[in-house]
Amino acid sequence: MNKNLLVLVDGSSYLHRAFHALPALNNSKGEPTGAIYGVLNMIRKLLSEHNPKYIAVIFDAKGKNFRHELYHEYKATRAPMLNDLQSQIEPLFHIIEAMGLPLISISGVEADDVIGTLAKKASKSNIPVLVATGDKDLAQIVNPNVTLIDTMKNTILDEQGVLKKFGITAEKIVDYLALVGDISDNVPGIPGVGPKTAVKWLNTYGSLDEIIKHADEISGKVGENLRENLKNIPIQKQLVTIKDDMEIQCSIHDLIKKPENTEKLIEFFKRFEFKNWLISLLKNGEIHGQTQGHALTTEYETILDEKQFEHWLKLLENADIFAVDTETTSLNFMDAKIVGISFATEIGKAAYLPLHHNYLGVPDQLNANDVLAQLKPILENPKKLKIGQNLKYDFHIFKNHGINLNGIAFDTMLESYILNSTEKRHDLETLALKYLGKKITSFEDVAGKGVKQLTFNQIHLEEATPYAAKDADIAWQLHEVLFPQIKETGKLAHVFEKIEMPLISVLARMERLGVLVDINLLQKQSVKITARINELENIIQKEAGEVFNIGSPKQLQEILFTKLKLPVREKTPTGQPSTAESVLQELALEYEFPKLILEYRTLSKLKSTYIDALPKQINPKTNRIHTSYNQAVTSTGRLSSTDPNLQNIPVRTEEGRKIRQAFIAPNGYKIVSADYSQIELRIMAHLSNDLGLVNAFLKDEDIHKATAAEIFNIKLDEVTKEERRRAKAINFGLIYGMSAFGLSKQINTDKATAEKYINLYFERYPGVKIYMEQAREFAKENGFVETIFGRRLYVPEINAQNFIRRSSAERAAINAPLQGTAADIMKL
Repeated sequence: MNKNLLVLVDGSSYLHRAFHALPALNNSKGEPTGAIYGVLNMIRKLLSEHNPKYIAVIFDAKGKNFRHELYHEYKATRAPMLNDLQSQIEPLFHIIEAMGLPLISISGVEADDVIGTLAKKASKSNIPVLVATGDKDLAQIVNPNVTLIDTMKNTILDEQGVLKKFGITAEKIVDYLALVGDISDNVPGIPGVGPKTAVKWLNTYGSLDEIIKHADEISGKVGENLRENLKNIPIQKQLVTIKDDMEIQCSIHDLIKKPENTEKLIEFFKRFEFKNWLISLLKNGEIHGQTQGHALTTEYETILDEKQFEHWLKLLENADIFAVDTETTSLNFMDAKIVGISFATEIGKAAYLPLHHNYLGVPDQLNANDVLAQLKPILENPKKLKIGQNLKYDFHIFKNHGINLNGIAFDTMLESYILNSTEKRHDLETLALKYLGKKITSFEDVAGKGVKQLTFNQIHLEEATPYAAKDADIAWQLHEVLFPQIKETGKLAHVFEKIEMPLISVLARMERLGVLVDINLLQKQSVKITARINELENIIQKEAGEVFNIGSPKQLQEILFTKLKLPVREKTPTGQPSTAESVLQELALEYEFPKLILEYRTLSKLKSTYIDALPKQINPKTNRIHTSYNQAVTSTGRLSSTDPNLQNIPVRTEEGRKIRQAFIAPNGYKIVSADYSQIELRIMAHLSNDLGLVNAFLKDEDIHKATAAEIFNIKLDEVTKEERRRAKAINFGLIYGMSAFGLSKQINTDKATAEKYINLYFERYPGVKIYMEQAREFAKENGFVETIFGRRLYVPEINAQNFIRRSSAERAAINAPLQGTAADIMKL
């Protein structure tokens, strides 16, 4: 491209296309971001690939323009702009301006006319023009100096391109549009004249004027239509003609990219969570300027001698609060040893105390035992408040060295989680980027990746100190940003201070104690299940009449639906018959073969996930399994368990129950199981204050029997097992937002009957219906719902235009306060 290139971006065209073409995107607060992302992505691509000297982004102005005065029905058929799109326009404009790009929107004029005028000006000055658009109308301005580009389709439209695409030259596009009309702008054109007819006439007669002169020669119904609409052609031609003589208060030489406003871009990219773009703005881990009021000057030191250590020991002794972080040999909290400790006593002032770095040429380090002995009283003092990121891990590390970490006051991972549990990540790197606008060095940056990755004890102190000290410093900075937001709400502060923070040391003690497992029992089960899996494999291969890979969905699909001719219940997104679990379960009700496949799959999963895996996860020092209980993973506040997941061991099958039997108490002890009876239904009774539900619980009745008696209008002692089962499905189905269709499948009845049951339920428990409606309305107004204790659960898509996504969010709005309150009670 010519180095004097002018790029004109048809912002309005790309705005609508990005919104409708891309999947709906939202940030974690529920703000729509798809149109913003799409337009900016296209602009960034143009800048990167073409590096233009001149550029402008042009949008339609609000309100009507001169074409509406010519023809009152102009664009009359267009639906009003959706709220999800409307809300993105203003921030998009601000971002474009912050990028230093000229943005033009002129009242009473369309973007096409501004583009046409600027293109004509540039063309006259022999400046090449590239118009980024998806609008076919702009083909009329193509000439030797003006080319169109569609970045979404990756196509270029020059003079030859116009001829190839339309079958006519660019000079005839206006005549063509006047004949065929424009559905999107509600320009009618000539009835019955489509693209082929218009092109044929224009190539035969040369122009619209000549077609009008020869209108009497054109036969058939289309000829009649032409003659009947001759009077409309002049105005239709005016409507589709791009005006290239608009008054624009700038010259081409004014359309130059200015320096970016980095601060503003960081603010917007953080808000809309454009992570990769945010990273690209950052330089050497810091932004150009200041963020969140934190000075960029940092003072990090390595503690290598007694004098330095005594200085920092005094700082810690005099501090009421400080940040702490450990560097270790492993992520396995039971085995990890301290390599070094970092402290921050104020923002920007931190130190790294190396204890066990052992690379060739490492400087002498202080004696670890002596240092830890002097730090122990400070770390164990509950009045010395500690700030950190994932302090439960540090609790374990210090415990491995005989130190009981007390005064755990502020965990930034949990502060982020409390503010928004729907966020997928709460790690330090992600939080620093999002809340501080800082790209911090990752562990892989200093240690490498894969098999060549070093452990921290091998990292040179020149790299280890800034990495480790910054972790403590950033934790403090994050706390100063996050905790005030928590305090603002009041309720969230209660959840954070009274539920989540006190839980850290409880969970840590549970993790350290671990769970005793009977390996012999698991080994016996492994032998038995392996034999059954082999037996099933032989039966399945025999039934199929050939040997095939049972674990391959493609091969199983071939056997089930091509060879055995079983009915296809569902298809995959690519149109292939589905072999999903739900499909096989449905087929298993009528056919034996899918039943065998299901049993094979179940046993294979139990064997690989639990029976064979659990013995390998037993710690050789404690002879126990030490899972991790995660506080900051689920959106509802529930705990989760990983490495291994001890919460998902099956209980409904005999084989699953046998696996649970392998978890045992040591001699002289028993395992006690405690549970809340129907906790979520009790919470529903409390939240809805429905008298029927409340009374059933106060009388200590079987809630499902009581519901059956109510909705089937029978006496409590007359309720059958089947009626109780149906009532149970309704009770749980409704709190999970199940529809009549879903309930009909659950209780094996038709949709009309299921609908009748739901209506009867709401007649008997009207308070439940009112609660559900209020929960939906609260969520729509606020973007979140709350538990009884004040935990906030965001439902980002509650106002989505898409019915399926909106319905899912409405179900979550009803259920999340129930699940979340149950989680809060369990944690308390």
